[in-house]
Amino acid sequence: MGLPQTPFRENMAQGTLTPPIPKNQWSLQNAHFIWGSALIGAFTLAVYYRVLAKLVIDWWQIPDFSHGFLVPVFAAYLVWTKRQTLLDTRLAPSWIGVAVVALGLGVLVLGVYGAELFLARISLLILLAGLALSFGGRPLLKELRFPLLVLLLAIPIPAIIFNQITFPLKILASKLASALLSLVGVPVLRDGNVIELPAMKLEVAEACSGIRSLMSLFTLAIFYGYFLEKSLVRRVVLAAASIPIAIAANAVRIFGTGVCVQYWDPDKAEGFFHEFSGWVMFVVSLACLFIVHRTMMLIPERRSQA
Repeated sequence: MGLPQTPFRENMAQGTLTPPIPKNQWSLQNAHFIWGSALIGAFTLAVYYRVLAKLVIDWWQIPDFSHGFLVPVFAAYLVWTKRQTLLDTRLAPSWIGVAVVALGLGVLVLGVYGAELFLARISLLILLAGLALSFGGRPLLKELRFPLLVLLLAIPIPAIIFNQITFPLKILASKLASALLSLVGVPVLRDGNVIELPAMKLEVAEACSGIRSLMSLFTLAIFYGYFLEKSLVRRVVLAAASIPIAIAANAVRIFGTGVCVQYWDPDKAEGFFHEFSGWVMFVVSLACLFIVHRTMMLIPERRSQA
């Protein structure tokens, strides 16, 4: 007469009996997780729908921040690629996360009633970090740290900071372009961000400061580094290299405009040529970024040969 079968399985390492988790219990836990996530997502969307709607409008209407459409897609892809790691992460819910959520909502109130869009938008990232900390603890927040930081790229810089960046960029671009024009024999007189040529006067406006190409190239450099480079140091170098590349490309664009004004036709330097040259220099900037990456890849080979 055999022994009756029991639903317990033996843990050989510890010598204890562990009951298996019934399939219906797994289904119940998954259902609770799905409904809980849907409820939190609906609550977050209801609170932030005005903020998010204005953010999308800014992406659409302000060319300097049009790259914002790509950032949430990239962040979602980062989370999707780490889905197995997130599922295997040991969850350690923390009450500290509740305080972080409260902080995010407080920053939202300050942003809305203080008419400060940046605070209202940044509060969403604080809220998301607080939710991850509340339900998963520090291990989950650590795994989601990079996607959350990437979302910062989608938030437009505050106007007070934006203006402090664009003005020095205009002056720097004017200086570099004037120096290049002098090298090719073009008489030039620079007064601030205004370049006076014999044919006409060129004014380096805010749109020509290079901030648009700088921010777009910096964002693409982060994407490029993530997909094509495993080393964290090289990723940081690529992101940092995009800044001088964008500045130099913008100066060359202004230089080309000045040459066109002096030796071709001043009217041709505006309109289609001006816009087309911007796209051409952005493609050249991407090529320069690729060259920087390929150069960095040669460094370990040279060291190993030495």
